[in-house]
Amino acid sequence: MKTALLLSGGIDSTAIAYWCRPDLAITIDYGHRPAPGEIRAAMAVADVLEIEHHLMRADLRSLGSGDMAGTAALQIAPVSEWWPFRNQMLVTLAAMKGVSLGVQRLLIGTLKTDEKHADGRPDFVAALDTLLRLQEGDMRLEAPAIGFTSVELVRKSGVPMEVLAWAHSCHISEYACGLCRGCRKHYETLYELGEVPY
Repeated sequence: MKTALLLSGGIDSTAIAYWCRPDLAITIDYGHRPAPGEIRAAMAVADVLEIEHHLMRADLRSLGSGDMAGTAALQIAPVSEWWPFRNQMLVTLAAMKGVSLGVQRLLIGTLKTDEKHADGRPDFVAALDTLLRLQEGDMRLEAPAIGFTSVELVRKSGVPMEVLAWAHSCHISEYACGLCRGCRKHYETLYELGEVPY
């Protein structure tokens, strides 16, 4: 079954790339501020792991909100970086690309800790999987790390630090700001893994 991974270049998708070794990776620049950094990271990870890499661009800046868009978060946002219907959009765009490449299995990097977002919950992933299977191509959607935290995923994957070092997790810039929720999660994960000092 030909497999593709939505590869953002963050810690989680990098660990999944190493663990699951998909046939190809898809990175999407949807107009979010950290896109250049994510693209650099994803390209480096795909190159190191010798995974076929595809970059898609869809300028959706006018639809964004929160940290990733550089605007105030909408009132209904569960966290500051919330972008409306982001996972649904990313899965749809990746599936549109994937179906033309013969992809039958699409992987996303949703974790146990993503449940604070409605689109990070197991029932949402299951609903998107059903939606994809109802359409031409009979594609499947899977979240192989949905039962793990970032630390548990990194340990399970066995990804070496020289690969994980490429990861880019900032929510507001192409370079790590060190202050946003993405950077803090990145640092806290490495700290818990014993890779950075307190």
